[in-house]
Amino acid sequence: MPRILDIQMNSFPIAGTFTIARGAKTQAEVITCTLTDEGAEGHGECVPYRRYGETMESVLAQIEAARPLIEAGISRRDLLSAMPPGAARNAVDCALWHLEAKQTGQSVASRLGIADPKPLTTAYTISLGEPEVMAAQAREHAGRALLKVKVGTGDDESRIRAVRAAAPEAAIILDANEGWPEAVLERHLNIAAEAGVTLVEQPLPAGRDALLAEIHRPLLVCADESVHHTGDLASLADRYDAINIKLDKAGGFTEALAMKTEAERIGFAIMIGCMVGTSLAMAPAVLLAQNADFVDLDGPLLLARDREPGLRYVASLVFPPESSLWG
Repeated sequence: MPRILDIQMNSFPIAGTFTIARGAKTQAEVITCTLTDEGAEGHGECVPYRRYGETMESVLAQIEAARPLIEAGISRRDLLSAMPPGAARNAVDCALWHLEAKQTGQSVASRLGIADPKPLTTAYTISLGEPEVMAAQAREHAGRALLKVKVGTGDDESRIRAVRAAAPEAAIILDANEGWPEAVLERHLNIAAEAGVTLVEQPLPAGRDALLAEIHRPLLVCADESVHHTGDLASLADRYDAINIKLDKAGGFTEALAMKTEAERIGFAIMIGCMVGTSLAMAPAVLLAQNADFVDLDGPLLLARDREPGLRYVASLVFPPESSLWG
C-alpha cells in the first residue's frame, strides 16, 4: 500500500490580539500534513510567515508539488535537497519523524538519545502596545520566570522601564522584530542592560545589521530574522551572541538539529523559538530545546483554542509531548 499524504489548512483563534512591530493578528493559520503508511500515521504542522514571502496558498502549493516524491517514500535526508528551507518542508519533515516513530515503535526522544526529556522553562510573550498596557500585561504574568517582551519602535525606553517595574523578578527578553532604527540602537541596548534585560532579539533589519559588529554590546544580542538555516551561521558570528532556531525557518526538525550542533560549535547561545501555532508545532521543538539556553515555545498559550491532546503547560513550564500528540 503506498504512502498517502493528506494536507489540511486550519485556523485557530488567538486570545485577544497578538501585536509585534510589523502588525497584529487575531488568527493562527497553520497547515497540517498527515502521512499514512501501512496503518501508521505521522503528523506535522507549519505556520506560513508573510515576512518570508510565505502564504497559506504558496506553502500548500510547495507541498503539493512535492507530493509525488513524498508519497513515493522520500527520506528525510533527500527531502533536504528536494524542498527549500521554510514552512512547507517543516510540516513534511516533522510528519516523517512522527511516522518513523510510529512504524518503529521507538520514540523520537529515544532516537536522539534523550532517555528522559525534561520540562522546560518557556518564555511568555507580552505584545507590543502602549507602555501602560504592556505594564498591565507584565503585571498579570509577573510570576512567570521568563517574559518575552515585544518592542520595536523608535522610542522603547518607556516600554522597557514600565515592564521591568511591573515584573521586577522576571527574566526578560526583548524582541524588536527588526524595528529599532540604527540611531537608537546603542541607547536602547544600554537602557535594556540597565533594566537587567537578559537578551535582545533582532534589533536591526536582516541584511542591514552590520552595525552590531562595530559597537559594544552590553548584553546578549540574538539573531532571528537574520538566521534561517545552517548556512547562515558563519556570517553572523561577529554581530550576534545567540541565534533563534525555529522549525519553520529551518525547514524542519532534521535541519534544525544540524543547525543547533553547528551553532554550538561556533559558540552561539541557543534559543529555540516558534511562530504562533498549536501544540503540534511546538512538540518537536520541545525535544530540540532540551539543553537550549533560552526556550520560547508559548504559542499554544496565546491561542483561545488548541489541539486535543495538547502540550501540558504548568506555570512557566512546558512538558515534553505525549506520544499521542507527537514523537
